Amino acid sequence: MAIIPFRRHRRRRMHSPRRRGNRFYGLAALAVVVAVGLGWKHLPPIDSRDPLNGIVALWQPPEPEIVTSRYFPICASGPRVDCIVDGDTFWMGGEKIRIADINTPEIGEPQCRRERALGEEAKRRLHQLMNAGPVSLRRAGGQDRDRYGRLLRTVHRDGRSLGDILVAEGLAHRWNGRRESWCG
Repeated sequence: MAIIPFRRHRRRRMHSPRRRGNRFYGLAALAVVVAVGLGWKHLPPIDSRDPLNGIVALWQPPEPEIVTSRYFPICASGPRVDCIVDGDTFWMGGEKIRIADINTPEIGEPQCRRERALGEEAKRRLHQLMNAGPVSLRRAGGQDRDRYGRLLRTVHRDGRSLGDILVAEGLAHRWNGRRESWCG
């Protein structure tokens, strides 16, 4: 009886599965780095008091635009439901709303007489604009509320920001994260 040596048949593989998997993970990691790098400037700002607020906003569906044609008187004493507080703040449905893209002169604690006068004029103008027809409210950026608990919204009519109108008329400054002086 002859003994025939057993030869193991070798298959030639171009790349092992392990190597192919490593290449896939490398490409996936590169894609994530590029996507984050390109999209970083488009992420909502992160509030230092609530760092998850901006990040959570990424996973939330967009809030629908609210359209209203209700009447907004200038606020008086008593309960505030629908009224104008000043040039950049109003109440709607019992909720206090801050117009997010502008800052108008202060009325409550003005730094000078000019600021007080411009603040009153901005309040009257916002009153006119809000009552001239239907307006839409849109969420502004990633932050839903300011540090005082007011809703942050931009207000539009026929596709134009009411904040832009107030800025063009000299009754508001574009909001850049801090107050600018109205006193000279």
